[in-house]
Amino acid sequence: MKDLLKNGSEKLNINLSDNQISQLIKYSDLLVEWNKKINLTAITDETGIATKHFLDSLTAVKTGYVNGRVIDVGTGAGFPGLVLKIAKPDIKLTLLDSLNKRIKFLQTVSDELSLDGIEFVHSRAEDGGMNRAFRGQFDTVVSRAVANMTVLSEWCIPFLKVGGRFLALKGPLADEELSAAERAISILGGKVEQVMEVEIPFTDLSHKIIIVKKVRQTPMKYPRKPGIAAKNPIEQCYNLRK
Repeated sequence: MKDLLKNGSEKLNINLSDNQISQLIKYSDLLVEWNKKINLTAITDETGIATKHFLDSLTAVKTGYVNGRVIDVGTGAGFPGLVLKIAKPDIKLTLLDSLNKRIKFLQTVSDELSLDGIEFVHSRAEDGGMNRAFRGQFDTVVSRAVANMTVLSEWCIPFLKVGGRFLALKGPLADEELSAAERAISILGGKVEQVMEVEIPFTDLSHKIIIVKKVRQTPMKYPRKPGIAAKNPIEQCYNLRK
């Protein structure tokens, strides 16, 4: 795994120290160990974890917007947020997830790796986005493999300061999702700035990072109560009113 991480990060033009690589390896060990007790990932082999979790998460660094105060919404087993914290230890990171078992895992990893400057929040995204402690407080929001772009935008954009960026790590359906989400993104105060295509080193996989800039405040009625965004997406509501 060490060589994969070292060479893979170099291909992404990201410089990881020996200590950072050691932290990722320890993270991998803890992931495999905890995965026997709670469902964290279907990927448990060293190569898969190194490429499909760690290097994939690191691609967000290439946007240039992983800085300041960062929140990972629906972080799961810590991807991409905790990987980004290892790569960029100066960021102030908030990890938000709806399952407390996953939060406990992330706290254990943080303690074992001697990481600081991390806040752990057990909450649904909709509740977090209405909490004054988090709403409009972040320079960057990241999220990976959580929901389609319309729903994800309602969950994530409210956390951003005006001028901040939302980085959505997406797969092959990114363009299709984005086309359906553009109206919702605008209503939520966002503007699509760029769609960056990135290749994951030592795999035949590539994905896209949708970069959304927050250009104005999100209307106070968003995010709506838990479950509503998925059942009645903003775009659908808008079409029904036309």
